[in-house]
Amino acid sequence: MDLRIFTEPQQGATYDTLLTVAKATEDLGFDAFFRSDHYVPMGSSDGLPGPTDAWITLAGLARETRRIRLGTLMTAGTFRLPGVLAIQVAQVDQMSGGRIELGLGAGWFEEEHRAYGIPFPKEKFPRLEEQLAIVTGLWGTEVGCTFSYDGTYYQLTDSPALPKPAQQKVPVLIGGHGATRTPKLAARYADEFNIPFASIEDSERQFGRVRAAAEEAGRKGSDLVYSNALVACVGKDDREVARRAAAIGRDVDELKANGLAGSPDEVVDRISRYAAIGSQRVYLQILDLDDLDHLELISARVQTQLG
Repeated sequence: MDLRIFTEPQQGATYDTLLTVAKATEDLGFDAFFRSDHYVPMGSSDGLPGPTDAWITLAGLARETRRIRLGTLMTAGTFRLPGVLAIQVAQVDQMSGGRIELGLGAGWFEEEHRAYGIPFPKEKFPRLEEQLAIVTGLWGTEVGCTFSYDGTYYQLTDSPALPKPAQQKVPVLIGGHGATRTPKLAARYADEFNIPFASIEDSERQFGRVRAAAEEAGRKGSDLVYSNALVACVGKDDREVARRAAAIGRDVDELKANGLAGSPDEVVDRISRYAAIGSQRVYLQILDLDDLDHLELISARVQTQLG
């Protein structure tokens, strides 16, 4: 079971804070550092000192880390033109020495679009389909050849399809709860399918849909990695769990029901139950980015038990 650290910087974080967490992620033996792609905080947070851009952040971290994988859960398709996104991700992959992964979603948070003057189209899912076709098509075009695309929403003519990522193939993550279109899209384009903040039962059902869609599309269900994203709140004892839950404005019982909360042994047991239904990777949503002791505890008492 891979454990990855997943952050929500729109809730309030500077680049320096994210760098500190990313370096701790690397030093403590976690597999990867991922971040969300949002510009406006959610809930009661004031978001100070303001948002950081996902791909500018990852470009900086690419030069200041050495081992960990870096990526997004999920890049908002509404924020970037697909041709520009392909260039950005390929460049950051080069900067990292081939450690980038692209999670790409349709975009959903209308408030942040209004706040920063970003169009919020009604046809987000069909746009996402075209974006995935373009990004992967540009990367997959041989050097010296050109790429053209004539879609409903995007048209590219004789693109040189450059630059290329350092990796032969940048892993693409697709996720969500949709029962029909999402599994089909994952079957066509994804290297990893992620379901965010879902129960064990819902995860098992969705993983089954994705496997079936992959096989229908001519792939093996096992061709994809299956993963969960879950909020983490771990403490050595009940008092420490309660303190960490209060720091992120959450209730302990709610966190235990819907996330990974409790003692290290309780969290290991919970993760093992996700592993039993096919989850191979867990993105630990860490909401208090100043609590590095939390990461140290998870590394020492959870990660070591999961091998």
